Amino acid sequence: MDKDNLSVVLHSKGDLRLEQLPIPEPGPNEVLLQMHSVGICGSDVHYWKNGRIGDYVLKQPMVLGHEASGRVVKVGSAVTHLKAGDRVAIEPGVPREVDEYFKSGRYNLSPSIFFCATPPDDGNLCRYYKHSADFCYKLPDNVTYEEGALIEPLSVGIHACKRAGVTLGSSVFVCGADLSSDRLAKAKEIGADFLLHVKKEDEPKDIAKKVEGMLGCMPQISIECSGAQSSIQTAIYATRSGGVVILVGLGTEMTTVPLVNAATREVDIKGVCRYRNTWPVAISMLASKKLNVKPLVTHRFPLEQAMQAFETTHQGLGVKVMLKCDKNDQNP
Repeated sequence: MDKDNLSVVLHSKGDLRLEQLPIPEPGPNEVLLQMHSVGICGSDVHYWKNGRIGDYVLKQPMVLGHEASGRVVKVGSAVTHLKAGDRVAIEPGVPREVDEYFKSGRYNLSPSIFFCATPPDDGNLCRYYKHSADFCYKLPDNVTYEEGALIEPLSVGIHACKRAGVTLGSSVFVCGADLSSDRLAKAKEIGADFLLHVKKEDEPKDIAKKVEGMLGCMPQISIECSGAQSSIQTAIYATRSGGVVILVGLGTEMTTVPLVNAATREVDIKGVCRYRNTWPVAISMLASKKLNVKPLVTHRFPLEQAMQAFETTHQGLGVKVMLKCDKNDQNP
């Protein structure tokens, strides 16, 4: 087997390195993967630039990356549903214990969960990576590796929609890309019906009125994806009475919001913690071609150019930057 396990390792705040690590040996319930496509997430960049996200503080070197797909090269002794050669998408959150959250099906809330590239757990931005076989999902032949990697951010959206109760016919306001004309154009390309470009000085109540005017009604559901205070305020003001606001974006720990407005109109405010039980749904959506995530990948870099890829993401260029980890296969 190849001995090259080039990995993207964060040693401390601002200290990101490409270095060789040992190729891991899978345990009985694990598989060894030759990584193919790994997307760079905003959290990866945040750890790089700040060394922490909230209570998760980098205290030792950590491999980054959690939006990933790869090919099985070795299976553990107890693994029966996967074999060498299988193409898989990786769910990065794996429960460590059968606690109350696991038992109730809400394993994403388990305080002891393993999660790729969240201190102290290593991610999968490397040539070879081992992972729990139960959290590797076989990809159909008509779903590419890059689509497999994009299941992770897609899962955030699926989980948010489940929490919100989105169904056919729901009117939904998604806010968070509003300041960027390029991102708004990309939203239009993949299915948004209306676009509203806002400026930082715009008042939340005024934006909410514009949303109502464009939709012809106040939306039943608002999904806030930036974590910015003004955007959260806008989402609350925009949502019709009895509706739901879903908080996907994470901003400052303390945020001023119009709670009385929400409370007196029975607007529910719900948080989102990653996802759970979404990979099978996402794979079905992609395999059926009812959803096209391919346009979201705007930049591709070989693993050797990881520093340039991270800088591209940090500068806010494009939408999704994808790193290609297999030297012999740089295709989508």
